Amino acid sequence: MIPWFSAIAVLPAVLAWAAASPPGQDPLRLKPGARGALCVECHTPFAETMKLPFVHTPVKGGACADCHNPHTATHGKLLAASEQEICAECHAEVVPADPTSVHPMVADGDCVVCHDPHAAQNEANLISPANELCLDCHSEVGDALEKAAFKHPPAARSCLGCHTPHASATADSLLRKDAPGLCLECHDAGAPSFAQRHMGYPVAQADCSSCHDPHASDNAALLWANVHEPVANRLCKQCHEDPTSPQPLDTRAAGFELCLGCHREMLGETFAANRVHWPAIDHESCANCHTPHAAKVDGLLREPVKPLCASCHPDAVHRQDASLTKHPPIDEGECTLCHSPHGSNAVFLLQADSEIELCGGCHDWQTHSSHPIGESVVDPRNANLFVDCSSCHRSHGSSFKYFTHDDPSAALCVGCHEQFRR
Repeated sequence: MIPWFSAIAVLPAVLAWAAASPPGQDPLRLKPGARGALCVECHTPFAETMKLPFVHTPVKGGACADCHNPHTATHGKLLAASEQEICAECHAEVVPADPTSVHPMVADGDCVVCHDPHAAQNEANLISPANELCLDCHSEVGDALEKAAFKHPPAARSCLGCHTPHASATADSLLRKDAPGLCLECHDAGAPSFAQRHMGYPVAQADCSSCHDPHASDNAALLWANVHEPVANRLCKQCHEDPTSPQPLDTRAAGFELCLGCHREMLGETFAANRVHWPAIDHESCANCHTPHAAKVDGLLREPVKPLCASCHPDAVHRQDASLTKHPPIDEGECTLCHSPHGSNAVFLLQADSEIELCGGCHDWQTHSSHPIGESVVDPRNANLFVDCSSCHRSHGSSFKYFTHDDPSAALCVGCHEQFRR
């Protein structure tokens, strides 16, 4: 006979073994019904759960112990492992090897955000009908489908017509396949009307979403909200080679040279400035920030200002987001209130010639401070600098109130006024 204290000592090992055992095995030697039927004697609501149209297979088979440890566990609800591990044990195939895109809920192992682990009114144990469930998170798409003048029929019918719910092996945004292949499943690129609408260009080789909103739009043909003027006027040849040429989708010039024809004045001012934003002059030039055909965002920007700037300046945006005091222009995604996106005569591409002038546009510093600033006030920490707003403040936020560099009650001031250092 094993002494009782020895039995207690080996219990954790037995429980760990039980948790790690594949479904269907019974290392705990449970008596008949103890894997599920016995559970319902205490968990009486499950009698009603079992009546729902879609019941999870282990529940239907009375195998509660496939997911739950009947004695104790390190996970909530006596789960034998983490939610992600338990679900993956039977559903590993929902995420392909090396996927191109993965639904964040899947990546985080939050299967129960979408699925009820026991039973539901909806197929696949979804907690709501599929489209309704998707639009709970993607509300901006739902708003567009409700209010826009033109709706893409597949989007109105079912998100799953174009997207996979878990992960996509080949495409971004959980698409079942990349455009134009996905679009050509419904749209016949060989039809004369299709060619006529696209001015004879072989757009079946292009990304349809560069012009069209795949969900809904107030513009005919589902064009994005903001359309580049040549596209709106069907003047494709203004930028592209003739549709009968060997490479019709090639542009007539590269980089900013293509844009000069229409935007000569703006580009002239940009290149005349002392400092030019580097994306404006590399081989992609304007296309680094702007889409050439149509866009959801004003100014034909590829995405809203804050995430667009953060794609190159993640440190500045992260510092702002983590700050105790947040600078409103950045928080509201208005980086261009302070910085020119193209070129400037001032450092950091500021919109004014001096920092004091720029900050003074919003902050009347003379009403709350008598601290001397300006070119006549030399910074005692560096004789090559004069005292200005950034001598004390960080424009992208800090861990101190008023986004100062240091504690304004002491440490900030004694950086210059050393005679008061304790």
